[in-house]
Amino acid sequence: MSQQPAAPAPTSTSAVATVAKRRDWWRDAVIYQVYPRSFADSNGDGMGDLEGVRSRLPYLRDLGVDAVWLSPFYASPQADAGYDVADYRAVDPMFGNLLDADALIRDARELGLRIIVDLVPNHSSDQHEWFKRALREGPGSSLRDRYHFRPGKGANGELPPNDWESIFGGPAWTRVTEPDGTPGEWYLHLFAPEQPDFNWEHPAVGDEFRSVLRFWLDMGVDGFRIDVAHGLVKAAGLPDLGAHDQLKLLGNDVMPFFDQDGVHEIYRQWRLILDEYSGERIFVAEAWTPTVERTANYVRPDELHQAFNFQYLATEWDAEQLREVVDRTLEAMRPVGAPATWVLSNHDVTRHATRFANPPGLGTQIRTAGDREAGLRRARAATLLMLALPGSAYVYQGEELGLPDVVDLPDEVRQDPAYFRGAGQDGFRDGCRVPIPWTREGSSYGFGDGGSWLPQPDGWGELSVEAQQGVPGSTLELYRSALGIRRSRPDLGAGDAVEWLKAPEGVLAFRRGEFVCVANTTGESVTTPAYGRVLLANEEVTETDAGEAKLPADTTVWFTTA
Repeated sequence: MSQQPAAPAPTSTSAVATVAKRRDWWRDAVIYQVYPRSFADSNGDGMGDLEGVRSRLPYLRDLGVDAVWLSPFYASPQADAGYDVADYRAVDPMFGNLLDADALIRDARELGLRIIVDLVPNHSSDQHEWFKRALREGPGSSLRDRYHFRPGKGANGELPPNDWESIFGGPAWTRVTEPDGTPGEWYLHLFAPEQPDFNWEHPAVGDEFRSVLRFWLDMGVDGFRIDVAHGLVKAAGLPDLGAHDQLKLLGNDVMPFFDQDGVHEIYRQWRLILDEYSGERIFVAEAWTPTVERTANYVRPDELHQAFNFQYLATEWDAEQLREVVDRTLEAMRPVGAPATWVLSNHDVTRHATRFANPPGLGTQIRTAGDREAGLRRARAATLLMLALPGSAYVYQGEELGLPDVVDLPDEVRQDPAYFRGAGQDGFRDGCRVPIPWTREGSSYGFGDGGSWLPQPDGWGELSVEAQQGVPGSTLELYRSALGIRRSRPDLGAGDAVEWLKAPEGVLAFRRGEFVCVANTTGESVTTPAYGRVLLANEEVTETDAGEAKLPADTTVWFTTA
């Protein structure tokens, strides 16, 4: 594989026609997340870009995914890796320009791939023109009404307006210096201070984002992943929460700044816009909610199409826990007619090859490498289990290579804003964002000619696409085989239920039509019935003359009864 491949030439339209004819494609789609700065660098500046993504689209087609979700590439000061947007209609120069975005979308369509882009409606950058004008114009500016500016508490307004805490640590409020040089009002930012929250009660905010939706839909994108979809609406009056260490409450309670019922009216308005466009465009919610049942509220028939299943992502490699979250997910989605989604990794959590390498109970951000061999084995088994479930699945770039988290990055190279703020997220998200390896050799293992914005570890090349491509049993070929089988079999992905089969302790077994999946989550080999011909397994499965199958530790096997 060359270090810098040429941009893909247009291919046969047969793949495009096949995709175009698939109705409700998103119900069983496999969607691949590209983190642009870490995927492929076309110009050698050490930073991934849109032309780099475009050059690697044939790889994604050959991998067998249905759609590509791009993390933000908008104009941004990059205080939070692009999730602080200064201009929603422009591409940041580090990633290219609008012509590059247009070429990427067009090439993806030619290759039979759909493009989903990130949308960040909860907050903007502090360099957004609205916010800069709000600061320049001072108290009373109408632009301040588009954000949450408030006077402080205390005799001289020296205390924050309420007790809300930032997800990145510290108060969720920052005091501004007014144009005359005096300390002034405070503004709300649930994340970094460079990310002021919009006030969605102001009609101009809704008008702006409806316009942004149309801009990118007209450009040809197939959908939007909505960042912090649960955060747009705040409780009336911005009441105190009355608690500290508020991060510990996330995911357990409805917070006054998250998962407020008012968000659903916004998404009903957005759905009307999306439905005006042909081609089955979709919305995907990043919605951290206390329960999967509340997540289901976001995917009612007149709102969004999918919502990330964070409850599943956070589940340990444990048969009982996995069965419980699968059942709850399917039961919650069935009444609203939405597909379940399944995901194991993304740009905000430790890669599952490392999470599963560590003892259970450590959460989704882990600082230790753990048992690399066991972690990879479990990650491969978990992937086959995920891809056997009904609904849509998400794959994070590099997981198809079995990449671990880079847990030993030096402090001086870290860029996660949460790392530099006390009492917030652990701030170790850089470990899952290290640029992925394409070749065995090179200054950045094929990522680009000029190094990489985060250092890649020694030995990264042996995990590269080049090292694994065509190698039987490699993680890359396991993914390709699994995605090929899934696409070719109608009993995979479709539907909203599984038929559980009797299985030994620590083992999951379920049937879906002529397909049976058996997952051994234990550290020991187990014997189960051989439910037919073996289609695929992450480890070698031995079948006996007695009609049984011996599964090694941490092994998932797919059978067909046909």
